[in-house]
Amino acid sequence: MTEPLVTFRNVQKRFGEFVAVRDMTLDIQPGEFLAIMGSSGCGKTTTLRMLAGLESPTSGEIRIAGRLMNDVRPHERDTPLVWQSLALFPFLTARENVEFGLKMRSVDKAERKRRALDWLERMHIGEFADRNVDTLSGGQRQRVALARSLVMEPQMLLLDEPLSALDANLVIRMQGVLTRLQKELGITFVYVTHSQSEAFAMADRVVIMSQGDIAQVGSPKDIYRAPANRFVAEFVGRNNILSGTVEATGEIAIRIRTETGSFTAKAPDFAIRTGEARSFVVSADLVSLSPDRPETENRVECTLISEEFVGSVVTLFLESADGHEFKAQMQERDLLNLDLSAGDTAWLGWEAENAHVLEGG
Repeated sequence: MTEPLVTFRNVQKRFGEFVAVRDMTLDIQPGEFLAIMGSSGCGKTTTLRMLAGLESPTSGEIRIAGRLMNDVRPHERDTPLVWQSLALFPFLTARENVEFGLKMRSVDKAERKRRALDWLERMHIGEFADRNVDTLSGGQRQRVALARSLVMEPQMLLLDEPLSALDANLVIRMQGVLTRLQKELGITFVYVTHSQSEAFAMADRVVIMSQGDIAQVGSPKDIYRAPANRFVAEFVGRNNILSGTVEATGEIAIRIRTETGSFTAKAPDFAIRTGEARSFVVSADLVSLSPDRPETENRVECTLISEEFVGSVVTLFLESADGHEFKAQMQERDLLNLDLSAGDTAWLGWEAENAHVLEGG
């Protein structure tokens, strides 16, 4: 097995009495695109700053390629950081910004100019090399910032919410640029974001953080379809979560009685007993909606409350007789065929195999 490029071992970071990161243990593999996400204050940016050397861990170890990095200064690390604010020098041209790090490393003038121009061309902004960065668009400045980091030929690139200030159409375009670069170069990317769409679109693995702890690590698909606990289930995606008491168990399926009704879920791969409290989750896009009672294993009659449109996809918010909120997600054209309006009654249905039992929380 390949040795990890980065290891966090029982890393904790305190600011006075406040614990920003607690007991983090994590491996990052060479050539991996790892995204760290969570809400504000979860510890994701502090984790990135410790990796960059801008903060030192209070306890535990951080190693890069086997070398202990706890007290290694930022400029002695091969970990350039692309900031949310980009941190470009406004009084320099695009080329001069890209050259800056090479100049600090005493690369001769002709060589640093050649390398800077090469990277600006690779970022498809070579024509703007001699333009002042203040005259460039947001997307162009983003590419300059990336070129400035990548011209140093690092083994790892750190990115702190680099797309948060861009318009939606530029975000999609830059996601493609980042993904392509990472695959072409084989560089390890560690990408901090609060955006699920960014993390899931680009990353090989995603780390979900909550209050300084790692809540789950896995592929985007694993996290979306099989959240480890209630926090992740609520944080990620449009999920329906029901809680109750296990009333029957089996090798293939279990049955959980809730206030809304009794439902069947796929048997989990961990031990479960009759009578214990459990929750299960069903993604909104795995729920069917019909005006008539469906033949699915699980069904519940609801009242349509409201709709939320995002492009061609619509999320429906419904309420069962006991007041539990449900969500169903579908294409707008499919909703038009149902001819439903707010206040109408409809049936939700889902199969047991699409109901994931939560292990924690």
